[in-house]
Amino acid sequence: MDRQTTAVRPEHRFDTNNLKRYLSAKLDNFSGTITVQQYRAGQSNPTFYIEAADKRYVLRKKPPGQLLPGAHKIDREYAVQKSLHSVGFPVPCPVLYCADTGVIGTEFYIMEHVQGRIFRDLSLPEVSVAERTALYVAAVETLAKLHSLDVKALGLLGYGKGAGYCKRQVSTWTKQYKASAHKEIPAMGKLSDWLSNNLPVSDYEVSLVHGDFRIDNLIFHPTEARVLALLDWELSTTGHPIADLAYFLMPHYWPSHHKVISTMSGVTGVDGIPSPDDLISIYCSCRGIPKSLPQQNFFVAMAIFKMAAIAQGIYARHLLGNASSVDAAEFGESVEPLAELGLQIALSPTLALPISDQLFMQSSKGQAVLQHVKRFMRKHVLPAEQEVKEYYATHKDTAERWCTPPVIEELKAKARAVGLWNLFLPEVSDLSQLDYAYIAEETGHCYYAPEVFNCQAPDTGNMEVLHLFGTEEQKRMWLEPLLRGDIRSCFCMTEPDVASSDATNMECTMHRDKDDFIINGKKWWSSGAGNPKCEIAIVMCRSKAMDSNNKRHGVHTMILVPMSTPGVKKIRPLTVFGQDDAIHGGHFEIHFDNVRVPASNIILGEGRGFEIAQKRLGPGRLHHCMRAVGLAECALELLCHRSAQRQTFGKRLYQHEVVAHWIAECRITIAQTRLLTLHAAHTLDTKGNKAARKQIAMIKVAAGRMACKVVDCAIQVYGGAGVSDDFPLAEMYAYARTLRIADGPDEVHLSSIALQELRDQQKRAQAKL
Repeated sequence: MDRQTTAVRPEHRFDTNNLKRYLSAKLDNFSGTITVQQYRAGQSNPTFYIEAADKRYVLRKKPPGQLLPGAHKIDREYAVQKSLHSVGFPVPCPVLYCADTGVIGTEFYIMEHVQGRIFRDLSLPEVSVAERTALYVAAVETLAKLHSLDVKALGLLGYGKGAGYCKRQVSTWTKQYKASAHKEIPAMGKLSDWLSNNLPVSDYEVSLVHGDFRIDNLIFHPTEARVLALLDWELSTTGHPIADLAYFLMPHYWPSHHKVISTMSGVTGVDGIPSPDDLISIYCSCRGIPKSLPQQNFFVAMAIFKMAAIAQGIYARHLLGNASSVDAAEFGESVEPLAELGLQIALSPTLALPISDQLFMQSSKGQAVLQHVKRFMRKHVLPAEQEVKEYYATHKDTAERWCTPPVIEELKAKARAVGLWNLFLPEVSDLSQLDYAYIAEETGHCYYAPEVFNCQAPDTGNMEVLHLFGTEEQKRMWLEPLLRGDIRSCFCMTEPDVASSDATNMECTMHRDKDDFIINGKKWWSSGAGNPKCEIAIVMCRSKAMDSNNKRHGVHTMILVPMSTPGVKKIRPLTVFGQDDAIHGGHFEIHFDNVRVPASNIILGEGRGFEIAQKRLGPGRLHHCMRAVGLAECALELLCHRSAQRQTFGKRLYQHEVVAHWIAECRITIAQTRLLTLHAAHTLDTKGNKAARKQIAMIKVAAGRMACKVVDCAIQVYGGAGVSDDFPLAEMYAYARTLRIADGPDEVHLSSIALQELRDQQKRAQAKL
């Protein structure tokens, strides 16, 4: 137990000589002078640290004065800890219980002191990110262990009233609140009524419940993420176990922009702390129950209502002068905001993570996955960078350069094993485009990271096409292996002999021959085609049968072409600023010479190629743009580091006004592009692909320009080093500059934006008439 103690406060003083005499008579080898200190923490029953010779104990007693009915049952605390200790559950060893109020003025009990760590700040700022995660996991595992115990085997069958716990809790805390209320708070009444009218259908479930399960009621091992003891059993009883879990999760739902209670601040967004969904999943796995919590908003709202009632009781004891905590005065101000938050959660149709300063909020699952990706990147992906570079340097002039380095294959296996796989596809990952946008930005920090999570282009776009438009047979043959990462793919659209900025110029042809189609033409910039695992191409062809169609966008077709088909010839890898970009499978020129494929390989139907392309390119452009934001953040970090380290003409580089202005301009343009892209993602999620066309075109222009500007500024600050291979900036610039051409040049998008803006303005003008 930690030693955050003070001298015994005047209102809690007792006769230590009486206590010494009593303990000497009751305990073996108890003698000598005793010292007593009071723990600063503890909002309910006063708790004291007792030291006598080589013995260390903790004493818990009732507070003095008038108490709320049914509260502060010291004998129950002692009884439940005695039962739990007998079966090896982590609680302090109970030593004795004293009902004689003549000893120190109230009932009390003694337990052994447990040496370990108690974290008063729920965000655990004093430990590393990895340990923070481990400590929270250990906590929720301990809770699951508690709820898995057999109440009858513990000898606690009559310890509580069992079924109907939620109903009793609402009634009990409503009565406790009303008995201690110092002013009228309408939200408390409304929340109480809502809870009473929305009790869970599972209120018959029963286990031993702690009643106040929080990180700061746990003692952890001094150096390990292991729970040594669970403290403060005053509110324990038998009842619904999910009430305990919801109470533990409660700080995740407190607003991030202010502290509800200074000693129990919210934890949303703290790096390393698992999300509610992750903690729920761990808890359910430990108990062997389904990984979902029906009526989750009820349990969280009830936990907050309970906290508000407790806060009111603490403040009432402060007014009476017998509060156990030195911070009791502040609790009175927290009751109303807690009640309002609980009511908001109660009335919410879905339980999302709390109000945030962030404009475009991820879902709770999105936040959890993002934190998981960040941890995985730091622990596994980024440390492998040197090994990846060495692989490509070693195999620069060999065929092996087209293969995926073994270290990346190992990372892919790890990512898949922990569920960080196919995150880009909403129907598979259960993430929205907005959720994934933040993840795409994170993977933009490392050029090979998207592949680690099976989220690399062009495979993502091809998988989306097959998911949306593929037949069941096409999905079985190609989508499923792509989703597993067993194979790779390429997309063949751009051609060397026509101006491909106007995609209707595509001349690669296909014509029917009985049950087959025969394809002839040239394609280039077919990214990923060099990878030995690239087994399938989606090829955009001009259908001769559709030439009579007067619609410019109705004569092209997308068709699946296995790369092993006779007549498919990989001519050469194109270079990007002199590099063949082998890490991304290269960008190949491919010729199709009388390539025969079954008619069943057509996707969606003849003449529907542009319809598919619009669906394919929307999310893909979004992912590219957010990765560009991540890349720009890395470039700006490099720029700032160099400008702070290097000196010219007697000043640090950042002290030269021009460099300082570059830093400022880069930050502004990155922030603008991020918000613009998140807005596009939000529009895509809420209004669909068609409604988001203008926003997607805007970010396609903005992201490429932004990334080029930021990387260019960084290169200028690095000087000659910036264009060398000693730093990643040259590679970054190649990517950023190429982005302004890939998926359509800026000029095409600008024309599209202008046309759509003119149409929007015309609609607004007509609406005013």
